[in-house]
Amino acid sequence: MKLVDKLRKQKLLTMGVLLFTLAVGILIGTLVNTGVQADKGGQAATDATPLKIPSPVQLASEFTKIAKLTEPAVVNITVENEAPRTSARRRPRPTPEEGEEDESMDLFRRFFRQGPAIEFPPPVPRGGTGSGFLVDPKGYIITNHHVVNGADRIKVKIHGDSVEHRARLIGFDPETDLAVIKIDAGRMLPAAKVGNSDAVEVGDWAVAIGSPFGLEASVTAGIVSAKGREVGQQFQNFIQTDAAINPGNSGGPLLNIRGEVIGVNTAIATNTGQYQGVGFALPVNLAVKVYNQIIKTGKITRGSMGISFDKTNRPELVKALGIQSGVLVTQVKAGGPAEKAGIKVEDIITALDGKPVKDGDDLVSRVSETALGSTITVTADRNGKRMEFPVIVRDRAEVFHDEPQFRSLRKQEEEPVTGPATGAKFGIYVRDLRPEEREQIKLESNAGVMVTRVVEGSFAEEIRLLEKDILVSINRQPVSSIDDIRRLQGSLKGGDAVAFRVMRANPMARAAGRVEHTSFYLSGTLPKE
Repeated sequence: MKLVDKLRKQKLLTMGVLLFTLAVGILIGTLVNTGVQADKGGQAATDATPLKIPSPVQLASEFTKIAKLTEPAVVNITVENEAPRTSARRRPRPTPEEGEEDESMDLFRRFFRQGPAIEFPPPVPRGGTGSGFLVDPKGYIITNHHVVNGADRIKVKIHGDSVEHRARLIGFDPETDLAVIKIDAGRMLPAAKVGNSDAVEVGDWAVAIGSPFGLEASVTAGIVSAKGREVGQQFQNFIQTDAAINPGNSGGPLLNIRGEVIGVNTAIATNTGQYQGVGFALPVNLAVKVYNQIIKTGKITRGSMGISFDKTNRPELVKALGIQSGVLVTQVKAGGPAEKAGIKVEDIITALDGKPVKDGDDLVSRVSETALGSTITVTADRNGKRMEFPVIVRDRAEVFHDEPQFRSLRKQEEEPVTGPATGAKFGIYVRDLRPEEREQIKLESNAGVMVTRVVEGSFAEEIRLLEKDILVSINRQPVSSIDDIRRLQGSLKGGDAVAFRVMRANPMARAAGRVEHTSFYLSGTLPKE
């Protein structure tokens, strides 16, 4: 019994010691935690020295100077294409007799099960962004053709200015991917300084400015990686640079270390669609030649003899045929200048006006810059015999007029619709339709004219008439010429109701390579002036 009591006392003593130890541990832990929380509570650090922001010092570099000098002349370009907005009205489900819709019909309509709208719906703008740069204080801008190609509206924002200016297309050249547009800002604008791309050397500093991904006035720097890169069409020999160029930079300037434009940023080599270290800019010397022609005539003309050759043929080919340098003719255009002069397939052109021809690029460059109608003496080798042919140079677009890339180069003159001061002003420019355009849209007789420009803030813009619309009638009176429009405009006055019947290309069909037009009415009340 005593033994049991003794064991019980020892057990109670042990438990008491354990409880006491645990209590002490909890107390110490609480005190330590309280001390830590007190430290975290933001007590003053009396031995720390406060930081000071130094006075601003401009760490100017050449890149800083370039950015300040050129950014005001670089513009952001937004283009809009009109796409029809789907109607909220839905077609009833088909009866068993009608059957289901063909699975090949437009995916959008199949998804929403919609039928054609009763009247042409208001359009929804779709588009993208790019860059450009001012080259004339009056508002003339150089950009890429692919930036503005097919746009229904072109808007330009100047760096540091929140106002969007409507721009009009002056002219374009698909072969060099260049275009000239113009804005009317109501003031003289800063213009970029043009350099000489012939002076560019591999290893030179290069600065690109533009709006990649819509981020305006972004500046990137690198070097000129190579010159004379042939990655595009015949006239596209690019400057290669590792200055970052991304989608949206297209049409912006590539600058040298003096802030002079040496190229027009045009393309990138990429597997992802974004910058991977290789960008291409069209040399500014070529851009200037294109620009000067466009502002002078509204279009580009290049001389041609009407021959073709294989650019992949190496110099060894003509050497193997016994000629040091020249161009082997692989095709002669029927009815072209070369055929008329007597040049044949497999002739080797060795000289122009007595000056040796190095290769195909040399030949094309020299002939394209020859004045139209001029006669050049072509020296050729035919089966080892030297021959000379007088060739009259013609417009390349006319010689190859039946090829798709030249069909869009023919520019028709636009005319403003003016008339008596009756207060009725439509605010449009038009031109006659070309025969092939009438054939494409199957337009009866001679009805219709093409709208080439809509004046900003005008009645036509208010009722949402667009460039490239075909105006067929006004108040049910047929329109077949600008004189018809002027006559009808002259019979109206401010406050009169006007209905335009127009035909507009279906953008979805156009994207699929088809030509389809929808006929509908646009109407409104002429403003009183």
